[in-house]
Amino acid sequence: MFGQLFTTILAPVLGLFVVATGNGFISSLTTLRLDAAGASALAVGLISSAYFIGLTLGGFFNDRLIARVGHIRAYSGFVSVISVSVLLQGLFASPTFWFILRLVNGWATLGVFLVVESWLLLSGTPKQRGRLLALYMIALYGSTMLGQLILGDIDAAGPTVPFILAGILASLSVLPMVIIPRISPVMERVQPLRFGDLLRMTSTGVMGCFGSGVAIAAVYTLLPLYLQHVGMSVDEVGNLMSATILGAMLLQYPVGRWSDHKDRQTVLIALGFLCLVDSLLILMLPSTPAFLALPLFLLGGGIFAIYPVAVSHSADKAGPEDLVRMIQGLLLVNSIGSAISPLLISLLMGRVGSAGLFWAMAALNLCMALFFLRRRQQSPAPTPVAPFEPAAQMSPTGVEIRVTEDLIRGSMMDSTVGAPASDQAH
Repeated sequence: MFGQLFTTILAPVLGLFVVATGNGFISSLTTLRLDAAGASALAVGLISSAYFIGLTLGGFFNDRLIARVGHIRAYSGFVSVISVSVLLQGLFASPTFWFILRLVNGWATLGVFLVVESWLLLSGTPKQRGRLLALYMIALYGSTMLGQLILGDIDAAGPTVPFILAGILASLSVLPMVIIPRISPVMERVQPLRFGDLLRMTSTGVMGCFGSGVAIAAVYTLLPLYLQHVGMSVDEVGNLMSATILGAMLLQYPVGRWSDHKDRQTVLIALGFLCLVDSLLILMLPSTPAFLALPLFLLGGGIFAIYPVAVSHSADKAGPEDLVRMIQGLLLVNSIGSAISPLLISLLMGRVGSAGLFWAMAALNLCMALFFLRRRQQSPAPTPVAPFEPAAQMSPTGVEIRVTEDLIRGSMMDSTVGAPASDQAH
């Protein structure tokens, strides 16, 4: 049964893996090239933020385009735009032009996520969504890690080679999508909950998702800059970035299972303090790959786990009719955090030096841990209504993959057995 399902979803998952590999090393390389060219901290922050702003904008508009032209044609168009954007980066080294190109790249990348995730959503039943989500995460995190591992070799090949290779990979990712029959999943628009409603329902979830967005965007865009400033070669930067992503991929599930047996707010408090200590430890350790590999592995595992645990905590208190809207609202909060993070933290790095990245990470995680601790003291721990589902950052459509039958059933039982949702809000 799952073998037949795997055949159906192989094309979009493989296409995602190929295009995301190129996008993975271009993200780090953009920061490194800007720094090598003497760009200001403000320029680095703006251009790094542009990609995440594009991702956010794509969540509002791209689903209409997909519904109008179909999934395969939309996918082909999006990856063509990605290919052109990275190729033009290699041709024109203008910060202003790069800002526009990274914005466009983020918009098109979100379109790719929408196509792949809605395809997966249509292909499987709610009972199969856990396995579909696992395959999606392997493709996304695995490709990002591979892109970081080959960063040094690609950069050494020449100034334009990385951009050419990323463009080639984006173009090649179309092939798996066009050799199979057309599928046209239904794209239903769901309006996310308003920010005020989210705060009343789950202030812990809002804080966790926003803080996670800030931290994860800083890892993707500014960690390479920090590593280069403390004396790492491009090859060492790529290896340490891949160690960070590996931690994100391997530790998310055990942390999530822990949250099933220990209330999720306590897990969020522990993650906040873990990332705080880890950030300070990185500042004190010698700046060598041997000393930084394990702390970065743990930091990646910690900050990437905060988002899905926060979402799972919020889902524990939501009614079945609010699940999708609530998680989409939290995803938007997460995206806003990602969009402003590189700009604000890069300005701090410009004032206090490269160490500003981890001072900012330490302050952020301290604030999150203290906030979670206060909310834990004010409110009783909610009982998990369904097993934790690990999650990468996804598009609004991909949110529905998280909403399994177990989660819906648990929400229905919680709403009928427990107190009214307004009385239980966290």
